[in-house]
Amino acid sequence: MASNVTDSPKASAEVFLDDLRARLGDLVDASALTRALYSTDASNYRVVPQAVVMPGSKGDVVTAVGVARAHRVPVTVRGGGTSCAGNAVGPGLVIDFSRSMNRVLSVDPESSTAVVEPGTVLSTLQSAALPAGLRFGPDPSSADRCTIGGMIGNNACGPHGLSYGRTADNVVSMTWLTGHGEIITAGSGTGALDAVPGLDAFVTENLAVLRTEFGRFGRQISGYSLEHLLPENGHNLAAALTGTEGSCGILLEATVRLVPRAAAPALAVLGYRDMAAAADDVPRLLPFRPLALEGLDAQLVDVVRRAHGGASVPTLPAGGGWIMAEIGGATAREAVDAGHRLVAASGSSDAVVLPTGPEATRLWQIRADGAGLAGRTADGEQAWPGWEDSAVPPERLGDYLRAIEALMADEGVSGLAYGHFGDGCVHLRIDFPLETGGALMRRFLERAAALAAEHGGSLSGEHGDGRARSELLSTMYSPGALRAMEAFKALLDPGDVMNPGVVVRPAPLDADLRRPQAVELLATDGFAFPHDAGSITGTVHRCVGVGKCRADLGEQGGFMCPSYLATREEKDSTRGRARALQEMLNGGVLTRGWSSPEVHEALDLCLSCKACANDCPTGIDMATYKAEALHQTYKGRLRPISHYTLGRLPRWLRLAAPLAPLVNVTGRVPLLRKAMMRMMGADTRRSLPRLPRAPFRRSGTGEGVRRRPDGHRVLLWVDTFSDALAPEIPRDAIEVLTAAGCDIEIAGPGACCGLTLVSTGQLTAAKTALRGTLDLLHPHVRDGRTVVGLEPSCTATLRSDLVELLPDDPRAAELSRSVRTVAEFLTSIGWTPPRAAEKLLVQPHCHHYSVMGYGPDRALLEAMGCDVETSAGCCGLAGNFGMEKGHYEISEKIAQDGILAKASAGPDRRILADGFSCRTQVRDLAGLDSRHLVQIIAEALRREER
Repeated sequence: MASNVTDSPKASAEVFLDDLRARLGDLVDASALTRALYSTDASNYRVVPQAVVMPGSKGDVVTAVGVARAHRVPVTVRGGGTSCAGNAVGPGLVIDFSRSMNRVLSVDPESSTAVVEPGTVLSTLQSAALPAGLRFGPDPSSADRCTIGGMIGNNACGPHGLSYGRTADNVVSMTWLTGHGEIITAGSGTGALDAVPGLDAFVTENLAVLRTEFGRFGRQISGYSLEHLLPENGHNLAAALTGTEGSCGILLEATVRLVPRAAAPALAVLGYRDMAAAADDVPRLLPFRPLALEGLDAQLVDVVRRAHGGASVPTLPAGGGWIMAEIGGATAREAVDAGHRLVAASGSSDAVVLPTGPEATRLWQIRADGAGLAGRTADGEQAWPGWEDSAVPPERLGDYLRAIEALMADEGVSGLAYGHFGDGCVHLRIDFPLETGGALMRRFLERAAALAAEHGGSLSGEHGDGRARSELLSTMYSPGALRAMEAFKALLDPGDVMNPGVVVRPAPLDADLRRPQAVELLATDGFAFPHDAGSITGTVHRCVGVGKCRADLGEQGGFMCPSYLATREEKDSTRGRARALQEMLNGGVLTRGWSSPEVHEALDLCLSCKACANDCPTGIDMATYKAEALHQTYKGRLRPISHYTLGRLPRWLRLAAPLAPLVNVTGRVPLLRKAMMRMMGADTRRSLPRLPRAPFRRSGTGEGVRRRPDGHRVLLWVDTFSDALAPEIPRDAIEVLTAAGCDIEIAGPGACCGLTLVSTGQLTAAKTALRGTLDLLHPHVRDGRTVVGLEPSCTATLRSDLVELLPDDPRAAELSRSVRTVAEFLTSIGWTPPRAAEKLLVQPHCHHYSVMGYGPDRALLEAMGCDVETSAGCCGLAGNFGMEKGHYEISEKIAQDGILAKASAGPDRRILADGFSCRTQVRDLAGLDSRHLVQIIAEALRREER
């Protein structure tokens, strides 16, 4: 029976909130937007809280829990919000540790321990331990955003749980706040049980059940891990509280054990007929003591290939499934040799052994992105968690996988399997038709739980039970074991205030499902959303909460999510924005549809950089969603002034061209410039771009292009920015393409991609502009010419937005396929560029990175002999975003943390920035010059001629 604490008359929301605010002030947030954002985690569930507190100290936590307890309001704790089972959502007070209580307090190399706050991100701890040659052993794939508190809550493991154990095995002691408000020290050894009155007697009374039903195999994570309380296990209260999912109290501080880093691991990738055959081979591989032994379904890798192209995946052995075995060694050679010995003893049909390096890293990244990638089945259907974390003893894994496959076939569902095969843990997301309700999911989960129990397994292998599986615990535990768990919770939380409905007295697994509550909204007159069959509801529900957008991906070369990295606020993450849009469709908290002010608050700081479209494994494209939201909100209505000015910039540039001297004088006079910027809805600290004496099209340069009928046939598309603001770039492009032996034709005037219209949500006008562009450019495509673009954002618009805005015009797809960047084109024809031994700091445009990819540019620069350092991440200007009033501070911070920091650290490097926005940003904020790729090549050509 589920807890009824929220039904208490004392739980008056207003009285509770008044009391909470009186004690904690601005730490309390009960706004509609915040409640919407925290209504879900990475699970299937939606439970709207009354308020969210972001504590700055232990005292704040004690105060918050005290107020909640007094009002009988449930308390749920949260770290990175990546819980897959609904462990981190609750109807009362949510306490988020990730914002402020997130420090590594100390690292002690001598004792190999660290002291951390609960909101410490795992990768932060790993960085702090690195100078001592240490690391925290368990490492979930969400390591760059999950918190130590969340790992302790779920008893997380990750790939290296095989060699380093579960989180429970790596916790030394904890400062713990119980449900009745006492702070205890949870440790192990003699006297450890005395911290909780009655606990020693509890263990004595339940010795038999603790010894026979708990701790039967390593990944038995479901329920409470009460076996740690046994005398033979050291009366380890810290380990027993690990994995209680916030239902027995709150972690305030933890001392954790660190382990030495592996010196030079190698990666053996072994191919098998299918995943079950791979699982059958696990017992044969375990004696080699691999550091990790991971399973990977071929269909999951195919998802990556379809999304990012075949080159995004290293060459893999033949097979329908693989095992990735990481093997340690004192040296790289020793590790590789050990990998070959493991392969020789395996039953694999094909295998490869990779040393530490880019290929191995890329494969590990695919595995790490599994939760997001598996969010779509091989057929492209939305797949959901629920049975994403079961585990069985490794020797029974193959049979268990066959049984699960048969069950999926019987129920007419499918999913992509991967996971920690060395530990017998399987991650599997399944295409339950949740849009129609949870009946099939319930039936499947009940049958799957029975299968896991038959194979001696656990409902959860590291994610915990949460709302998804707690109801099913009776499948694997006896009534006596369930009573023991209930009694254990009662000792620590007698009022059932801490995360009620989880593990003990569970809520129904099909209650509070998020997707069935969402109104079905179909595409109309904006974007077509073809990848989701025209369903806006389906496309915003691509976000399943994996939270990769909360990680700093810069060291990996990723660009997502610049606004979150600047503010560290959930509303400014890709996930937060997706949650706001999902709540808009529910209508329970955000009630005004597209016009909901909370939706626009969440979208306001989205730079429309499209980085999420590339970096988020679920395929979220927030730039498109923002454009759609603006379109639906403002169509037929008065718009913000910046939509009429910056959003229609190409038109204004054409009108301003004859007045260039006057405009430039205005830009040099501060009072006039500020007045002009204010009229435009732009920030007055921004500069007006300097207009050239004559745009490219009026300079006559294009008229002198020499045709070469036998050359590569090119249509040079000179966009508005290149024409009106940087005419030297198309001039240099002609010089470069001529040197490459091209037959060049210049696209006629009027070919506009409508980028500024798209980014401001003027989609009707954008479609009109794009149809005109099709009229101008498509005949050249039909004539066999490749369209070469110069401005990355404009080129990306023709590559991506064009086909989503005009899906019914066959010319759109033909043109999109024929558009290339300069580097894509030059590398495709095998041209040998001139040498240019320059030291460059490259700022790829976000759309360039996200839509086209920067690989060809990098290859071309390397062929030229350039020494290249790349600034991964947005420059911060992002077209109209950084110009608009209210965005300057965020735009500046993004630049200061990114491109400008790198420029300061490497003043001997000249900046390469193809994007007009990027060049404007570094000039505006730091007075730095930068060049386009064609300028660098053209300069090199001229040096060769001298």
